Amino acid sequence: MEWTTAKSHSPIYALLRRPPPSNRPPPPRSPKSHFSPISIKLNNLQSQSQFRKPLFAAPTSRRPESKPTHCGNSSNAVNAEERSWIEAAGEAVSTAFPVWVALGCLLGLLRPSSFNWVQPKLTVMGITLTMLGMGMTLTFDDLRGALAMPKELFAGFFLQYSIMPLSGYIVSKLLNLPSYYAAGLILVGCCPGGTASNIVTYIARGNVALSVLMTAASTLSAVVMTPFLTAKLAGQYVAVDAAGLFMSTLQVVLLPVLAGAFLNQYFRGLVKIVCPVMPPIAVATVAILCGNAIAQSSSAILTSGLQVVLAVAFLHTSGFFFGYVLSRMLGIDVSSSRTISIEVGMQNSVLGVVLATQHFGNPLTAVPCAVSSVCHSIFGSALAGIWRRDIPKKDRDEKQDA
Repeated sequence: MEWTTAKSHSPIYALLRRPPPSNRPPPPRSPKSHFSPISIKLNNLQSQSQFRKPLFAAPTSRRPESKPTHCGNSSNAVNAEERSWIEAAGEAVSTAFPVWVALGCLLGLLRPSSFNWVQPKLTVMGITLTMLGMGMTLTFDDLRGALAMPKELFAGFFLQYSIMPLSGYIVSKLLNLPSYYAAGLILVGCCPGGTASNIVTYIARGNVALSVLMTAASTLSAVVMTPFLTAKLAGQYVAVDAAGLFMSTLQVVLLPVLAGAFLNQYFRGLVKIVCPVMPPIAVATVAILCGNAIAQSSSAILTSGLQVVLAVAFLHTSGFFFGYVLSRMLGIDVSSSRTISIEVGMQNSVLGVVLATQHFGNPLTAVPCAVSSVCHSIFGSALAGIWRRDIPKKDRDEKQDA
């Protein structure tokens, strides 16, 4: 018994007791044996999801990637090269903004007949088209954001109707201007901000929405502020056509900007095509307007002498300088301070010419207003050329993030 038990536990005995190998092939393994129960369940769910599509898919904010489209011999790459060339040319024209304005003024002074083709309707059309282009750079969120900046709006309004009227009064006293020139200088200082300030802000890459709202606010307030300040500082009451001023502001400023913002909101493909050519159009519009203003008053400017030109230059220099410095002292950011500076320094000189012609007996009273349209355009275009190349750090970071 002991020998049998030891024999059964012997490894040699176990090897001998193993059955001989069979010649039959092993049975094929089921494909399901390669997967665990969890993977089998996942595969079943995936196969079922292919046949169970939802009736209504939830909207998604991601847009499908668009493939390059070809049309004839052109492609997206060619269009991109053409757009980059147009943008580079537009940037070169916009950077030379002061040069074009100076050339327009010089041409209007030396050859006034060169601007005989400029009619009031063409002027309004050019300004409206430029304001439409500025509106294309905005969205309704930008306009709502500008409305949510009461500090900047109030600062611009206050500086507009304090710096410029007081500067006109002080400069006229310091230079001992004749009464008719002094009245014209004070009158243009009491006028609201001009539409050209929006164009200059646009070229300077400032806060265009804030500039448009400031222009609208100061223009609508001019019905009260311009007669009141002119009567106090110049001793002459001037009546302002409230209805005409409101309609011109609506037609030339507000409606084109709102229309441009609407196009930018819903027709972005069209806006991307048009936007690169808008800065050169704005530059050409301002240069033609300045040359036309000089051409209409060239004889009066040549006969008035250096005194009036110097007085008007001091007036607008103080507006640009104190508008920026005081805005920064109030804690306003750089971009908005530049916008306020441009808005304060540039006046509605055309309104000044109209009021001086209607309410002052001496025709020379309108000369400072005519000179003003040239001075503020030259100074504003120079600032726009400088500030266009010097983008504030905050705006530069936002552009890089976008």
